[in-house]
Amino acid sequence: MSEASITRISGPVLRAVTDDVFHINEAVFVGDKKLLGEVIRVERNAIVAQAYEDTSGLRPGDTVLGNGMPLSVKLGPALLGNIFDGLLRPLTLDLGDYVQPGMQAPPPQGFEFTPGLKVGDTAGAGSVLGSATGTGGLSQSVLIPPNISGVVIDISPQGHYDDEQTICTVRGGDGTQHQLAMSHHWPIRDPRPVAQRLPTSRPLFTGQRILDSIFPLACGGRAAMPGGFGTGKTVLQETLSKWCDADIIVYVGCGERGNEMAGVLHDLPALEDPRTGRPLMERTLIIANTSNMPVAAREASIYTAVTVAEYFRDQGLRVSLMADSTSRWAEALREVSGRLGEIPGEGGYPAYLSSRLADFYERAAHVRTLGGEPGSLSIIGAVSPPSADFSEPVTTHTKRYVRVFWALDSTRAQARFYPAIHPLLSYSGDIDDLLDYWRENNHPHWLEQRRRFLTLLEQQMRLERMARIVGKDALPPRQQHVLLCAELINDGFLRQSAYSEIDRYCSPERQAAMMQLLTRFIELSEQAIEQRVDFELIGNLPILRRLRRMSEEIGEHDMDKFETLRTELEQVFSTLAKQEPANAG
Repeated sequence: MSEASITRISGPVLRAVTDDVFHINEAVFVGDKKLLGEVIRVERNAIVAQAYEDTSGLRPGDTVLGNGMPLSVKLGPALLGNIFDGLLRPLTLDLGDYVQPGMQAPPPQGFEFTPGLKVGDTAGAGSVLGSATGTGGLSQSVLIPPNISGVVIDISPQGHYDDEQTICTVRGGDGTQHQLAMSHHWPIRDPRPVAQRLPTSRPLFTGQRILDSIFPLACGGRAAMPGGFGTGKTVLQETLSKWCDADIIVYVGCGERGNEMAGVLHDLPALEDPRTGRPLMERTLIIANTSNMPVAAREASIYTAVTVAEYFRDQGLRVSLMADSTSRWAEALREVSGRLGEIPGEGGYPAYLSSRLADFYERAAHVRTLGGEPGSLSIIGAVSPPSADFSEPVTTHTKRYVRVFWALDSTRAQARFYPAIHPLLSYSGDIDDLLDYWRENNHPHWLEQRRRFLTLLEQQMRLERMARIVGKDALPPRQQHVLLCAELINDGFLRQSAYSEIDRYCSPERQAAMMQLLTRFIELSEQAIEQRVDFELIGNLPILRRLRRMSEEIGEHDMDKFETLRTELEQVFSTLAKQEPANAG
């Protein structure tokens, strides 16, 4: 074990002299309390390390010990349903009311192990060794580490074992024997290898209409969610955590306010999984690193979260990672960089901010795992630009590495419009990848309808300026029709009530039915205007209220009512056309 002696301390950054060999990203233990840290710079006879805990009480002369391994976290069946800090150490009252200095990885836990291999079988790197079942009855795959392969020479029978207890022995090609447990360690800054990166082909459904139907995210895709204070980033991420169709949810609160994280920690464990009726926490993992925790640990929490997400992806699962927020993570980079004396770049951030963001978002992918199963990791990163300025460095660089951009708007949020996503500032680069999926799933005209909605919303923005000057009633009928249809799209489709039992979640089938119904109204009303029907009659049709309220009046089990409403819509405009001679002008 390498050893060094501290010569200088500046917040979380310390310098130490040594005659031993240290490596970049090597984990170290600092002082008598064995505070966890990481080497970030190596010089001739000195190292610079960042400590992931409070350095109060450290002084020159204290010892720094290196363990010879990169900073790693323990991955295994004990992760799901628990809450951890940024270095995957458990946050539980069983360990006391406060986080103790030098706190280590969680203690071993017992699981029922069922072997999937037998003596003489070939154990491929990253393949499934067996399954582990916890007290809640949830079964998880036990993976062989991606850097180990060979022939099984011994494996434990079905039974109850600790997750750190040896259950299998594998002989590698060079004759080396490897002792395997249900859990293993992996460096957080190294992406876990895969057999093949696959093209994205299906959406990650969230239950939010503006996201799924207008700005969809593919499974294995990358999305950014920027927004100023109070625009609903955290609430929307909690909603996505509950309703998206991912198998596993990893939520990381990176540098968020303590009261916000307290709300998340209070609400999420109490939620019911809408798919199974069981507690949502059974398929959720929370990493909490609030703004009052050590700043260096905030920087590491993002890598810890994505490493955990990759571990579940390697089991052939669809994983969704919610990062809230990457701006606080970038601020941690800036603070540590300043203490290192590095030359600041744009906005005071380090010059390597862009490459760090790229490293993080590029770990999202739809892949074929080493075990041969398809799996995906989707990353949704919230961004908190100061004063809602989307031209600041973190938002600007993030846009380069994501394909989906959900821009939250403070004006919509103040108007209680939820989700407060601005339809003209947002975009999705996954549209072309998802066309075949929609066509094969009873929505062949999805792309045309989506374009029609966005075109009307863009026209509305231009016409509203004129309407504020001359009044809406002074506009020509065609322009009044554009404003009417755009309002209908906003109120009847894009707005979604999180408090409504019916509307808080909208299935793809219901979204398609609503889009088709609204599109049909737009077509029929356009035809009526071309036939010179008085626009006042169209704008006062009683069925308009039903179209605006259909999201809260027609639920998932009443899909046949959409067809009934469509039939009534056709009859209304048929009757209106017969009145044309009396109302033409």
